[in-house]
Amino acid sequence: MLTYLQVRDLAIVSQLELECQAGMTALTGETGAGKSILIQALGLVLGDKAEADLIRVGRERAEILAEFALKQNPQAQAWLADQGLDEGDHCVVRRLILREGRSRAFINDRPVTMTQLRDLGKHLVDIHGQHAHHLLLRADAQRDLLDAYGGHSALTAAVAAAFCSFREYDQQLRALASASADRAARLEFLRFQISELDALGLTPELIEHLDQEQRRLSHLERLQEVVGRLLVLLAEGELTIEDQLRGAAHELAELNAIDPRLAATRELLDTATIHVSEAASELRHYLDGLDLDPAALARVEERLAQIHHLARKYRVRPQELPALFERARAERHAIETSDLSLDELRAQRDLAWQDFLAAANQLTEARRSAAERLAITVTRSLKQLGMEGSQLSILLDPLPPERAGIHGLEHIEMRVTANPGQPLLPLAKVASGGELSRISLAIRVATAECGQVPTLVFDEVDVGIGGAVAEIVGRLLRKLGEARQILCITHLPQVAAQAHHQLRVRKETIEGQTFTRIDPLDERARIDEIARMLGGTEITARTRDHAIEMLAWRR
Repeated sequence: MLTYLQVRDLAIVSQLELECQAGMTALTGETGAGKSILIQALGLVLGDKAEADLIRVGRERAEILAEFALKQNPQAQAWLADQGLDEGDHCVVRRLILREGRSRAFINDRPVTMTQLRDLGKHLVDIHGQHAHHLLLRADAQRDLLDAYGGHSALTAAVAAAFCSFREYDQQLRALASASADRAARLEFLRFQISELDALGLTPELIEHLDQEQRRLSHLERLQEVVGRLLVLLAEGELTIEDQLRGAAHELAELNAIDPRLAATRELLDTATIHVSEAASELRHYLDGLDLDPAALARVEERLAQIHHLARKYRVRPQELPALFERARAERHAIETSDLSLDELRAQRDLAWQDFLAAANQLTEARRSAAERLAITVTRSLKQLGMEGSQLSILLDPLPPERAGIHGLEHIEMRVTANPGQPLLPLAKVASGGELSRISLAIRVATAECGQVPTLVFDEVDVGIGGAVAEIVGRLLRKLGEARQILCITHLPQVAAQAHHQLRVRKETIEGQTFTRIDPLDERARIDEIARMLGGTEITARTRDHAIEMLAWRR
């Protein structure tokens, strides 16, 4: 449960600290004092979207810190342990909202993402806003409430997973069937393409070899002319480099007899002579092997032209033609065996559909049972809330197979009648806002009783009601507070008087600046606050006596 909340520089709140206790706590005060800002702060610290204009004027950042006791919350403890963020039986969550830059979040002093913050928040606090009854008009909200009441999370997850598996097989089958519809034309094209590419006998090495051969053959005359000239220079002319090296080596040998230090230079000249002789021999061999057949160049260029023509035709580079050939062969094989693939996929899809139906039918039965229980519980609560003769019914309308999906086989709709003898109508057609508010509250209380989130926040959910009904609402919330922590913002003295604890939120102006402060009320202060809520700014002896009487009726 929530044990401590600290808010700094958020809207009109400069600095506020709130010690929270178990049971039902009522937050009261004048309109505009800042009661809803506390709920907004709690939402922000648990991952709600934050805007820079929420920061108090003149400040660069707002900070919200919340502490939670987790001893009775194994779900939150398990989540923290799984994320490596656990710190025993307590958890501290902090949110910084910056005027410049992105907001930051921390769990137990370790930075986390907003997604992590929201995931943890689902295990800590459930906030019911003052317009929650409008959300109940949505079909998906009604379905989610029923599933939460019935504890269907495992079943809904199994149904969603089974349907996703079926849909994946079905999409694959449709794609393959669509491809098979024109497979004859595609197969004919692939066979022709493979024949063209196969006739060339291409490999990446062959293409490189042909390019090199084309360059060599197109420059035969220059190769012959330059190599012949070099051969004459090295070894076959009148005064060759080889002869000159031999003569220099001979003269140096004579000098070496006079000065032994020339021995190394003589060896270098001998080595150079050998290298020149070997180079001349290689050039003679190369020159003898030059093929001067003009037809060879024509053949190579013709083959390269075929390769480049196919590369342009199939819009790839020449080097990519061998890979294209392999892909075409693989696709041809896939199409030729597609009948077998279709049968296999069809069998897998049908099996996945049967798995989905089995899981969905199980969910339907669970929903039907939960719907009956919830309808009875809410109808009983509506009678307590002054709606005698009212009745809630939850309809499970079967969907046609083509509309079944991840949420199951039925459309769920809550219907209500507010008066005896009137037909059951969808919630959206309930005319009275007060009636819709009471229906919403009855549903919220009924579903909250079976939930696992330890802290429930009600932000003026009692709007539109009053008198004896308001007192009953207070009793319902107090009863709920015996098992869960309840924070309730209310303007109704009948509701506030039922709370185990009461906090007064008030606004004050100091040196031209507006501040919000919150004070825990003892029994005497509660009498004054309840009297103010009953009679306004003028607190008379009669309103004070009435307040004392209301507080004495707590049960």
